[in-house]
Amino acid sequence: MVLWIGVDDTDSLSGMCTTFLATELVRDLTRDHDLIGYPRLVRLNPNIPWKTRGNGAICLRIGRGRGAPQLIGQVDGRSIMAYPRGHRHVDPDDVADQVAVLVERWSCFDDEGTQPGFAVLRQPAPEGLYWKGVREILSKERVLSAIDGRGVVRGYQGGRGVIGAVAATAWRPRQRTYEVLTYRSRGRWGTVRELDPLSVVEMDEAFPSTFNNYDYDNRRVVLAPRTPCPVLYGIRGDVARDLRPAMDRIRGERPDRWLIFETNQGTDNHVVRSSSPKPFRTIRFRGPVARAPQTLPGGHVVFAVRGIDVTAYEPSKQFRSIVRALAPGDRVEVVGAVRDVPRTVNLEKLRVESLVDVVRRIENPVCPTCGKHAKSVGKGSGYRCRVCHRHFGHATAREITIARGIGTRWYEPPASSRRHLSMPLKRMTETLQAERVSWPA
Repeated sequence: MVLWIGVDDTDSLSGMCTTFLATELVRDLTRDHDLIGYPRLVRLNPNIPWKTRGNGAICLRIGRGRGAPQLIGQVDGRSIMAYPRGHRHVDPDDVADQVAVLVERWSCFDDEGTQPGFAVLRQPAPEGLYWKGVREILSKERVLSAIDGRGVVRGYQGGRGVIGAVAATAWRPRQRTYEVLTYRSRGRWGTVRELDPLSVVEMDEAFPSTFNNYDYDNRRVVLAPRTPCPVLYGIRGDVARDLRPAMDRIRGERPDRWLIFETNQGTDNHVVRSSSPKPFRTIRFRGPVARAPQTLPGGHVVFAVRGIDVTAYEPSKQFRSIVRALAPGDRVEVVGAVRDVPRTVNLEKLRVESLVDVVRRIENPVCPTCGKHAKSVGKGSGYRCRVCHRHFGHATAREITIARGIGTRWYEPPASSRRHLSMPLKRMTETLQAERVSWPA
C-alpha cells in the first residue's frame, strides 16, 4: 500500500506554480520515503471560470520502493529516483503535517483568489471524480463525501483547491504523456527568460516524440511560459526517456532543478461527445455548416453548425483562414469549449469531412437576338434581355467552380494557441482516430 498525495491551487497569476511545490515535496518526502512512479501533473476542466492558468493539480505516491529505480529529476543537486512499484503502509497523519508546512510556505496567500488545498490518502479517490473534474464542475461537498475515511484533507482560504487535489489522485491513465519541467534559480524569478530559439527548433526536429515546443507559423518559442512563475521551460512528449536528452539540447539559461511528470496533457480527456452546448465543458460533434463564416470586430470568425455558433477567436491566428474557407453545406467535425456569454463553441480543432462545390458566376447569358447580356431577375429566377425581353434559365449563365483552398482532414491552431489538454494532430495517429481510446460516459 502506498500513500497518495494531491495538491492544488497554490499559485496565482502573479507567480508561483503548483509543480514547483511538487519539487519541494519530492525533496523533503524522499528523505524518509521512496517515490513510487512519476509525479503526476493532472490538468482538470480548462473551462472553469476561477482557474488560475492551466488548472493543473499534482499527485505524488510514496512508500517503500520495489523494482529498479530510475532517475526522474534533480533538486538541489540531488538525484531524484522513482520506483515502478511500492508497498508499506504509511499513516496519512505522519505525512500531513510535513505536507502542510510546504503548502503554507509556498502558497500565494496574498492573492485572495488562491485557495490552496491538499489531500493525503491511503488509497486514491474514485476514478469518477477525475472524469467529472476534467469535464464538468465538481463541488467540494461531493469530493469530501467520496473520500470520507481515506485520509487527511486540508484547505485554506476557502479551500477550493481540495477539489483539484483529490481529483488528481483519482486519475487512472488510459492515455498518458510526459513533461520534463525545468525551474529557474530563485533570483531569476520574474525576469526575462534567456533561451535560444534556434536550439528549441533543433531539439524539436531531433526528438519527434515531443510536441508543442515551437510555433513555426509565428516563429515563437512555446515551451517557455510568459508568466513570472518559477518554470524555465517544459518539454512534453510521448516517450519519457527522450525528455532528459531533449532538455540537454536547449541552450541559454540553465535550469536550477528539473523533474519529469506523468500527465494527461495532449489527451483530449476533457472532450465529451455531445451536440448539447452546455456551458463550461468541451464538446465534440459533427454536422453541416449552416451559416457561412463571418468575421467579427476584433478578428474573430464565427460560423454555425446544426444551429450552434462556433467561433475561432483572434488568438488562433492562421487557423482562422481555414475557418473562413468553409461554406454552407460542408460537413465538419467540431471540437471546442462552450462559452456561456456569448453562447458559442470556442474552436479547438476542426475536421473537414466533405466539401460542397462552390461556383462563381463570371458572365450572364448573351441574348442571341440582340447580342446584349441579359440581366438577373432574382435569385434562382433566371435572366431576361432588357432589349427584346427574352427569358433565359439560370443554367445559361457562365460559371466556374472555384478552388476551396482546404481539404478533407483535421486542422488545428498554431502551437502557441493550443490548450494543455487538447490533443495535437501529431498525436492523432490512425489508432487514435479509430477511437480505440475510451470515451467514458
